[in-house]
Amino acid sequence: MTTTTRPQQPNPTAREARKVAEAAREQAWSKPSFGKELFLGRLRLDLIDPWPSPTPEDRHRGEAFLAKAREVADRVDGRRIEREARIPDETFAELTAIGAFGMKIPTEYGGVGLSHLYYNKSLTLFGSANPSLGALLSAHQSIGVPQPVKMFGSAEQKERFLPRTASGEVSAFLLTEPDVGSDPARLATSADPQPDGSFRLNGVKLWATNGTVAGLFVVMARVPASEDGSSKGGITAFVVEANSPGITIENRNAFLGLRGIENAVVRFHDVAVPAENVLTGVGRGLKIALATLNTGRLSLPAMCVGAAKWCLHVARGWSAERVQWGRRIGDHEAIAAKLAFMAATTYALESMLDLSCMLADDESNDIRIEAALVKLYTSEMAWKIADDLVQVRGGRGYETAESLEARGERPAEVEQILRDLRINRIFEGATEIMHLLIAREAVDTHLAVAGDIIDPDADLDAKARAVGRAAGFYAGWLPTLVAGAGVVPGSYAEFGSLAGHVRWLERTSRRLALNIFAGMARWRGRLEHRQAFLGRAVDIGAELYAMAACCVRARAEVDTHPENVDLSDQFCAQARVRVDALFRALWHNTDAGDRALAKKLLEGRFVRLEDGVRHIRDHLPWVSTWVPGPSQRQDVRRRLP
Repeated sequence: MTTTTRPQQPNPTAREARKVAEAAREQAWSKPSFGKELFLGRLRLDLIDPWPSPTPEDRHRGEAFLAKAREVADRVDGRRIEREARIPDETFAELTAIGAFGMKIPTEYGGVGLSHLYYNKSLTLFGSANPSLGALLSAHQSIGVPQPVKMFGSAEQKERFLPRTASGEVSAFLLTEPDVGSDPARLATSADPQPDGSFRLNGVKLWATNGTVAGLFVVMARVPASEDGSSKGGITAFVVEANSPGITIENRNAFLGLRGIENAVVRFHDVAVPAENVLTGVGRGLKIALATLNTGRLSLPAMCVGAAKWCLHVARGWSAERVQWGRRIGDHEAIAAKLAFMAATTYALESMLDLSCMLADDESNDIRIEAALVKLYTSEMAWKIADDLVQVRGGRGYETAESLEARGERPAEVEQILRDLRINRIFEGATEIMHLLIAREAVDTHLAVAGDIIDPDADLDAKARAVGRAAGFYAGWLPTLVAGAGVVPGSYAEFGSLAGHVRWLERTSRRLALNIFAGMARWRGRLEHRQAFLGRAVDIGAELYAMAACCVRARAEVDTHPENVDLSDQFCAQARVRVDALFRALWHNTDAGDRALAKKLLEGRFVRLEDGVRHIRDHLPWVSTWVPGPSQRQDVRRRLP
């Protein structure tokens, strides 16, 4: 075996990094998108109304699996997982027995074949037993081997890998590196072609969820361009056997929450991977990753919805029983406001997720914006709900379940849910990255017709053609933002008491589109640097999508669940207040001063502010560059029975 040196860390310019990310995008919008239309000022209710529903076959299969899942979830000892920081072997065995590792895998490959809707309902249930279970199952199926192989694998790869993962062999997805997060241009793990057609992997992957228990990895690595120019190389997706010689699981990472998660540092040293384990082809890795995440992102909101429901249950029970100053604490307005927010928002989160799942199931819509919006919104709002629950519970919210039970009170794991939820604002795209990702998709139409006008690399002929395209598009589009159904009294009457909210929603979608256009006109190519502006615009879009989901769902269920109208009405009222504040902040903010102050801070202008406290090991780097020698490596992988 040939010994190679440590891969050199690429150091691309900002423009080069953008080009790598842009090349990985799914460029074509061949299917309609409610989210995309919303950002263009078009309230396309016809894309989501009437409320979708699962097929009878999907419902029967899904409900049958949920019945089995509830039996397993009821037997899970979540306190033991928290105490021992590991999921017991017997729980792995029970999950395997009911097919939980094959929920999304088609039945012809030994899986359960659940729809997106029932897969995520199952994750909600398992996550409520212990959030580490949800992380285990979603990392395995949503982004691990099953999803990319199902979407992009050859017939031979599907036959080879899907039955294994359906039967309980755990998988993991390896993209992140010690110095690479959401900037794929810096990816350093290399895959060098060999004369026999195979590849040789070298590099280190960080935060590989399921890494210590996985039998299969999906690994993103950079293939160099060929010397003869026949191949441009690029970031490529490989399915890698976890027991391959040269793979070392060097550390099981421990976190603030999700104590049962099996997350690892994985090192590849001259690991041989056969050519038949390449997914789709060389250079297609990032496209595979992004396409997988379009629906894979829905799994994280499933856990957020479960957490919100759990928090609401605790808050309601506690607030109805706890008495202060002669009244239930839930009757005091300060607490009542929090309870109303929790209930209305939980309804909205569930509505957004269910709608997005069913849109994904019918495969007639492009849901990349919707999936990103629901991931962003549920992770932020579930965190706020849990934080409010801690406040409502007071000292008991800060106390551990063991301590509560020791003195005879119901052992509600409130402090744990807060710790477990925090990662969701970072997992699968941090909030700040999601803002930029959604914003890029939201302005895609503008860039398609006018991008060369603001592109510094475009030549004069390209700019001239772009001016012509832009003139034609905006001449037809801008007048549509002047008026719409939202200004017509009596419109959307079919929504009953919610019609006023729907009219406001239509008007506000046009207002949002105009503000985004104004931002492009003002900053042009510099708009990408106005991340605070873009973040607020995306947050407005998320609120509007949530409102639309609530109103359409409440209307569809008015006969069977009339109480949902009250939940939808109050959520819309709360969301409108938040949206109005976001619109004001688009143009009246402290962004320029914040940027200037942060620059001075990074230059060390205010370092004296840090005096007077004990600092943490200043001799160590913030980002590790230490590479252990072979004699220092210790494999810590966990062997499942």
